[in-house]
Amino acid sequence: MSNATKTALEASLKNLLLHKKIDKITISDLTSDCGISRMAFYYHFKDIYDLVEWVCIEDGKRALQGKKTYDTWQEGMLQVFEAVLENKPFIQNVYHSISREKIENYLYRLTFNLISDVVEEKCVGTRLTQEDKAFIAEFYKFGFVGIMLGWIDRGMKDDYHELVERMSITLHGNITNSIYNFAQNNCSHEGK
Repeated sequence: MSNATKTALEASLKNLLLHKKIDKITISDLTSDCGISRMAFYYHFKDIYDLVEWVCIEDGKRALQGKKTYDTWQEGMLQVFEAVLENKPFIQNVYHSISREKIENYLYRLTFNLISDVVEEKCVGTRLTQEDKAFIAEFYKFGFVGIMLGWIDRGMKDDYHELVERMSITLHGNITNSIYNFAQNNCSHEGK
């Protein structure tokens, strides 16, 4: 029942966002729309923004579904763009009503998980520290999120396939080069 309640609240939130700004939606609006009690809402979420965060995370998990390897990261990014586009009223409402920061944090978490898995895969056989791996993933995360936020800010009108293709061209071999450069740097420090 717990997941069903959360899913019903998600559907209600997305439905209400087609007609109202998020800061105008009340708990009563949500619970009336999906036919649950206020107590059931508060059992799962502390407030509407907590629900928004959960929806973002769940949408992201569904979007990536195993596309977190070096060979599939482009497909994963396409799926993230598609998920954002499918939820355009939700994303734009949250982006413009709550704050850009909430969307940024959601996208940072999502892309960091995608990129860190790719970095881990490419680091097999190296002695890179977790700190170095995290730094590489963080570096690329900011580029990915910056591109996506620009796309959202422009109303999601640009062809996201082209954006992902351009990211692919830009990144081609660069994560591997970054890992190699860090490994070389670590080796030269060990020799001193």
